[in-house]
Amino acid sequence: MTNDKDSGISGAAGFVGSTLGNTVGSVTRTVGSVTGTATRGVGDVVTSATGQYGKWSTDIDYWLNNSLPMGYQNQSTAWRFGGSNIYFHGNGYGTLNGNGQVWYDFINGQSNYPRRPHQITFTGIYDSVISDMRFVQSQMWTMTIIHAENVLLENNYVSSVSNDSSSTVNTDGADTIYANNITFRNWQVTNGDDCISTKANSTNILIEDVTCQKGGGIALGSIGQYDGVFEFMENITARDIRFYGNFYVGYIKTFTGVQVGYPPNGGGGGLGYLSNVSFSDFQVDNTSIPFVVTQCVSFSGATGNCDTSKFNLRDIAFDDLQGTLNSGANATVAQIQCSAASPCTGFEIEDVNLTDDSDGKVAEEYECDNVENPQGFVCAAPAPTPT
Repeated sequence: MTNDKDSGISGAAGFVGSTLGNTVGSVTRTVGSVTGTATRGVGDVVTSATGQYGKWSTDIDYWLNNSLPMGYQNQSTAWRFGGSNIYFHGNGYGTLNGNGQVWYDFINGQSNYPRRPHQITFTGIYDSVISDMRFVQSQMWTMTIIHAENVLLENNYVSSVSNDSSSTVNTDGADTIYANNITFRNWQVTNGDDCISTKANSTNILIEDVTCQKGGGIALGSIGQYDGVFEFMENITARDIRFYGNFYVGYIKTFTGVQVGYPPNGGGGGLGYLSNVSFSDFQVDNTSIPFVVTQCVSFSGATGNCDTSKFNLRDIAFDDLQGTLNSGANATVAQIQCSAASPCTGFEIEDVNLTDDSDGKVAEEYECDNVENPQGFVCAAPAPTPT
């Protein structure tokens, strides 16, 4: 492989060129430009990155001015990749390195920094497999699967960990948007935000045999961010998941019903529903509150309006949750803050066996608002209001 200087890519041919066939060997390529990294419309292709090590450049000014829009909010990406009947695989060695440390230091904990690129966006991808890849120190979200259907993502490794005290906020492992029939199987994710997240118009999503470490667990949302816009998430299953030192294990978040500011760090007033969710067989070690639902999201420094969202949450089951909580959980299994404007229905929590890892106290506290006819648990106290 040689550097393709005519394309404006500093050695990016190791990955971009591999869309046309198999590439083997141990090669490191530094990608310094988005030129040529919009790989769309390919089909019936085997993309092999065996031994390849693609490293995105650390030129922050370049990326802030040239990262590619990925079709959601004001989010952008370093690489758009799409097509049908694609087998995108790394045989356990192919790696994309986001050189994220420069971004973690640069943003200094600021959420959703504009034009901070995702590692890769799979857009317009159908009937395809993405497997056996490694993604390290992602600049922001590791990957987005958007405008997609019938995609299997299997045996993938994600590690976005800071080398210093800088926050790794927004380093989601994967996010689905406008996506149907997507399967995540056998993933390992260590990061500082959502492990795997479903967002607007995600349906028939299966997440199974996944290990999540240090981040926010399996997240549904946020959603309801666009005033008057109808969105939904439906038929989402997460099972056989292992959690180590996470903030949450299951996290559902919608914006309030009052628009304050604009997306991504603001918004609200969206309409729609989340329906038919199953969380089961979760093994937990040293986590905070396992199950959190909030309809209070607003950003922009706003607080309140927690009872205003008309985005409805219904038919959500949490079954077979075993393990230990840290002392900060205060023996609380769930905090469920639903909106009075559209109360939650069909919530069920069964077979919970959680203890405090410091004193062995059994976790059995449930704090909730506006949950109608809860099954398997009793709401003993109101959910805390974010401040």
